[in-house]
Amino acid sequence: MGTTPRPPDSPASQHPILALADAPLPTGRLAQNIMHFGRTLRAAGLPAGPGKVLAAIRAVETVGVRRRDDFYWALHAVFVNRRDQQDLFDQAFEIFWRNPKILERMMGLLLPDVQPNTGRDPDDSKTINRRLAEALRAGNAGGQEARTERAEDEVEIDAVLTYSDREVLRHMDFEQMSTAEIAQAKAAIAAMRLPIMTLPTRRFRPALAGSRADLRATMRAALRSGGDTIPLRWKQQRRRHPPLVVICDISGSMSRYSRMLLHFLHAITSDRDRVHSFVFGTRLTNVTRYLRHKDIDVALEKVATAVLDWAGGTRIGACLHDFNATWARRVLGQGAVVLFISDGLDRDNAEGLRIEVERLHRSCRRLIWLNPLLRYEGYEPKSLGAKAIMPHVDDFRTVHNLESLAQLTDVLSEPITRRQEATTAWREASA
Repeated sequence: MGTTPRPPDSPASQHPILALADAPLPTGRLAQNIMHFGRTLRAAGLPAGPGKVLAAIRAVETVGVRRRDDFYWALHAVFVNRRDQQDLFDQAFEIFWRNPKILERMMGLLLPDVQPNTGRDPDDSKTINRRLAEALRAGNAGGQEARTERAEDEVEIDAVLTYSDREVLRHMDFEQMSTAEIAQAKAAIAAMRLPIMTLPTRRFRPALAGSRADLRATMRAALRSGGDTIPLRWKQQRRRHPPLVVICDISGSMSRYSRMLLHFLHAITSDRDRVHSFVFGTRLTNVTRYLRHKDIDVALEKVATAVLDWAGGTRIGACLHDFNATWARRVLGQGAVVLFISDGLDRDNAEGLRIEVERLHRSCRRLIWLNPLLRYEGYEPKSLGAKAIMPHVDDFRTVHNLESLAQLTDVLSEPITRRQEATTAWREASA
C-alpha cells in the first residue's frame, strides 16, 4: 500500500503557533485558522466540509499543539481518506501552516514549487501545485474583498470559453488539469451524447411498405371491408439500441481517471435506457441504480458510499469471474456491447484472467477495451494482465481526455468489426 507518509520537515521555530505552544493562545484564533485551512483544502479538491472542520478542531483540542507531529497527524486523520489525497494535503499543510497569514501574502504571487518526496511523477506535483495555488488565490481574493470597501464599479468578465480554449481542453490529459479545468471538463462530459448502432429485433411493427406481408393485419382489414377487397398490409422488423455494459477499474493506478469516468457513466446513463455500470478494484460493485439519479452530486455520493475498495488494489480476474457468474445472464442479453475500462495491471498476476475475458468476449456482441496507458506512443501490453486481455477484445482505444471520450461516438456507430480482424489489425499495427 506504499510507504507511510511523513509530516513535512520544517523547523518548529518558523511556526508562530507551534513554537509558542506553552504560551496562552488567543481565544478562537487556532479554530479560525483550522477553518481557513479546511476551506483551502476544499477549494483544492478535497472533500473538506464543515463537519470535518469541526472534527479537526476537536482532534487538535484533544492532542494539543505542543508537538508538530501530533498536530499534523490530528489534521491528517480527519481530512485524508484516500491515498491519492496525501500529496495535496502535505503541500497544503507545509505552505499554509508555515505562516498563518499565508492567504494575505499569496495575493498576486504564484505558489512555490514544493516537491514532496513521494517518488511520484513530477507532472503530478505540478498539477497539485496548480490546484493548490488556485485554491489559495481564491481564498485570498474572497477575504480581501470582505475587508476592503471598493468605490469603483465591478468589471464583469465574459468567462465563455473561446474556440482555442475548447480545443486545448479537449486534448488535455485529465491528470494534468487544474481545478477550474476539471470543472469545465465535467460540464463538457455532462453534455455528451453517446449514439450507438441500432440492431434488428425479433419483433415487427406495421409499415407502409416493405418486403414482408402482415397476414393477420391483412385479414382483419379484409373482414372490416366485408371481403369485397383485400387491402395488403406490411410489416418490418423493429430496431433497438443494444444494451451497453460498462465495467470500470477504480483501483489506485486508475484513480486519476476513474472520477472523471464516473461523470461520463452518469451522462450516458441519463441519455439512454439499458445502460448497466459496474466498478471494480478488489471486488465488483453494481452502481447502475445510483448513477440513474438526475443530480450528479447525489449520484456520486451514493456511489462513494456503496464502493468499499476505492483506490485500492486490482483483482481483474476475480472481479470478472463474479461478473460472469452473477451478472452476465442478466445484462448481456440481446447483443450487449461491453466497454471495459482498465489499465490491465492486475495484483493477482492475471490468475484466471484469460479464461474470464474469453468468456466475457463470447457472451457479448462487442468488447471494447479503453486503456489510458495507450496515450503513450511506445505502449506495449507487457504486463501479465494486458497480455491476457489483448487477444479477446474487438477494439483497443485510449481514454485519457475529452477527445478520446468523444471518439467513442464514432467507434460505437461503426459497423461491428469481426473479432479475428480486430486482433490481427492490432498486431500488425504494433509490429
